[in-house]
Amino acid sequence: MTTSVTLKEAGLLTAVSGQTNTFIFQGEAGIGKSSMLPVVTDATGYEGRYIDCAMLDLGDLQMPSNQGEYIQFLPNKMFVSDEPIVVMLDEIGKAMRPVQNALLTLLLEHRIGNYHLPDGSIVFGTTNMATDGLGDVLQAHARNRVTFLTVSKPDSDQWLEWAINNDMSPEVMAWVKEYPHCLESYLDHGDNLSNLDNPYIFNPVKQMAAFVTPRSLAHASHIIKHREALNDSTLIAALAGTVGESAARDMEAFLAVADSLPKFSDITKDPDTAKVPESPLAAVVLVLGSVTRVDRKTIDNFMQYLTRLPREVQFLFATNAMRSKAAAVVATSKGFTRWAADNSWAV
Repeated sequence: MTTSVTLKEAGLLTAVSGQTNTFIFQGEAGIGKSSMLPVVTDATGYEGRYIDCAMLDLGDLQMPSNQGEYIQFLPNKMFVSDEPIVVMLDEIGKAMRPVQNALLTLLLEHRIGNYHLPDGSIVFGTTNMATDGLGDVLQAHARNRVTFLTVSKPDSDQWLEWAINNDMSPEVMAWVKEYPHCLESYLDHGDNLSNLDNPYIFNPVKQMAAFVTPRSLAHASHIIKHREALNDSTLIAALAGTVGESAARDMEAFLAVADSLPKFSDITKDPDTAKVPESPLAAVVLVLGSVTRVDRKTIDNFMQYLTRLPREVQFLFATNAMRSKAAAVVATSKGFTRWAADNSWAV
């Protein structure tokens, strides 16, 4: 079994060791590798430079300049800075061979031609798994200049933590909670991929127009947020083209119950009388959506309403609220501290 790191661990490793080591992270398509740059820049305070290596030609790295009696090669401005920077070489495995060769000095020495990045700069790269069949190749002499690691695909709990803090729709979050196998990795199924029966995930031995990944779930969320402007057939067609037919059809039930839920404003206005969903599925959609909406003015009343829901749903709210941006608001509210005290026996 291949050892791996999570996306969060990969970002931390790059931030703390990237000044002396160059890391190349390989992982499945759509798992969020490209989102690592802001993680590293936030941790270091450095400016980030995103470079899509698949789009580069040699002339994009440096160009000759006539200096009178001689020619000097000048680096692209994307590498030039007076202060340390973070350079992310995205899709480096898809770069043309001459471009990869030209980037070798950047990987090892933080140098393009005769230009050196400012001391303290960080260079790291991402690429897809060779087994994805997307044409990603990094030669042995290039690998020897870097630390090559595999980034694991986020599981449902890891994705939900990200989703709650990035304004994903509650319907998609609830669907992932109920169908956690939608984020399984084909890598966990060995070599017998022809018999892989998970209809949601990417399978490199099959022709697949769309499938579930963290990236496609985010795209599905954006579509669902605008579903009021779409008829049912258009909505399902758009979802099928984003996450695949199986996932789109399964999401229909979640959309149906979401439309029958009480309004958040009604819940926080009249927590003792607001409608309580009868379906456990509807309750999951409700609480995951509420995690992203509670604030100091509404949290106490919402906690009063929450006690009317099944206990497992209450804990689902509490667990995810404490992972969210609203954690400080929730944890210091009277309603939550009272609920936590009443339920401490179950922790």
